[in-house]
Amino acid sequence: MKSHEHVPPPPPPPPPSAQSAPRGLPGPPPLGAAALPAGTYAGQVVLVTGGGTGLGKAIAAEFARLGADLVIASRRADQLAAARAELAAVPGAGRVTAAVCDIRDPERVAEVFDAAEAALGLPDVLVNNAAANFPCPAEDLSPNAWRAVVDITLTGTWFMTREFGRRHLAAATPGSIVNIGASYAWTGGPGFAHSAAAKAGVKNLVETLAVEWGPYGIQINGLVPGLFPHADMTGDIQAGLDRAGPDAKDARQPALRVGRPRELGWAATFLASPYARFVTGHTLVVDGANWQRRALVNPEVVPVREQLGRGPFEG
Repeated sequence: MKSHEHVPPPPPPPPPSAQSAPRGLPGPPPLGAAALPAGTYAGQVVLVTGGGTGLGKAIAAEFARLGADLVIASRRADQLAAARAELAAVPGAGRVTAAVCDIRDPERVAEVFDAAEAALGLPDVLVNNAAANFPCPAEDLSPNAWRAVVDITLTGTWFMTREFGRRHLAAATPGSIVNIGASYAWTGGPGFAHSAAAKAGVKNLVETLAVEWGPYGIQINGLVPGLFPHADMTGDIQAGLDRAGPDAKDARQPALRVGRPRELGWAATFLASPYARFVTGHTLVVDGANWQRRALVNPEVVPVREQLGRGPFEG
């Protein structure tokens, strides 16, 4: 080609058609639909920690819809009373009881299981949903703050799991455990060193106990939620969304939408169901692929202190 010849520029790309424009993942079936046959959990007892509010309550509702008898546990009696009434009204629900419990106290954990057995029977399913968390630069974490999060999220989960496992081993009965995790158990969690370390421990419990207890008929799996906005979101989570701006929800997810709490409940009911008996030691992430996203060009690094609106560290 001669240097003086004019090469026309390539034509501009056509505008996106209605067929090719990004629209995200479709929404789920309506609230009240069930992913499993009606009555799947009839005659079974399901214990949900942190079941008085938020995602724990949403998970409990889907077990109730499938006929389960429920035990919801939390540290606040007022929240439990309201949740108990709400869950008892779910169509298909069995009996619903509530127990005030600080899962950091192994003696109180044992008492909750005693009460559950006396009222409903030994729980067939345990959902370890209770956790503690708040954003904080690692250098600002006090020893008490570290202990509070790790003791609830990891040690409390262990106390509940141990009590459940020991009772089923003694009774020679099968059981199923679902531990609510977090994706930063894999990736690390800047701004959440305490919670990320604790959730990594929770994930490791899933993988360890699946092998130890599988021979005795006890399965254990993890369930990791993405962004599921709900009325009981903590102030720090809501503040983080507010700092990120009005597009911090749908437009920032590969699915172009956030999750609906019932979608997490459907995943939990599947993992603990007869239809997932050969699934154990697995952690299922329900977040519309958000934790796997990468940018073609990495964004500018903003230190955690700046993201949280904190000034320079002064010791």
